[in-house]
Amino acid sequence: MSFPSWLKATAVLFVCVFIPAHWHYSGPINFLWLSDIGLFGTVLALLLENRLLASMMLLATLLPDGVGWDVDFLVALMTGWHPLNATVYMFDPQVPALIRGLSIFHPLVPALLVWMVHRLGYDRRALVAQSLLTSVVLLLTYLLTHPDRNINWVYGPGQPQSLVPEWLYLLAMIAGLPVLFYLPVHWLLRSLKWDDRRAFRHSAIQRG
Repeated sequence: MSFPSWLKATAVLFVCVFIPAHWHYSGPINFLWLSDIGLFGTVLALLLENRLLASMMLLATLLPDGVGWDVDFLVALMTGWHPLNATVYMFDPQVPALIRGLSIFHPLVPALLVWMVHRLGYDRRALVAQSLLTSVVLLLTYLLTHPDRNINWVYGPGQPQSLVPEWLYLLAMIAGLPVLFYLPVHWLLRSLKWDDRRAFRHSAIQRG
């Protein structure tokens, strides 16, 4: 199975614009955002045609980006209200147009991953692997970033919180994200039998 060369080239070109633009505007620490890691992981999975990595990135992005970011943007576009405070920057004229334009990856990446995983099949190891990766990223984000940036919301939902100790909130994030966002997608893909290697292999032979 091979993904189109034009698609791989387009993805690489996008990242080649994305990285210097965000590095200049926000600094390299901005790449700790889970959505950015989802973008980079998706491009790598596309280039390598890697089933496990594509499955991990689908778990990581489908609900937070494919649903959460999109809903927040569309609701704000129609009403001016941001229910999740995830896309306020998209309506801020002080944020460069290029940065806002590059945010098109939020809805595109999950859609691309659905197509990729449908073709490759779902690797059920992705749930544990992505949960471990997320734990490491959240811990690094907490250790390396300032509450003013609140990257990955490790200091609070949208804004830093003070209701519970920071370490307790971080542990809740590490435990909660896989349960709330990854596990439902994992169950859905398994119920659809996208993890059935024999079915996908037979389908691939039929297409060939």
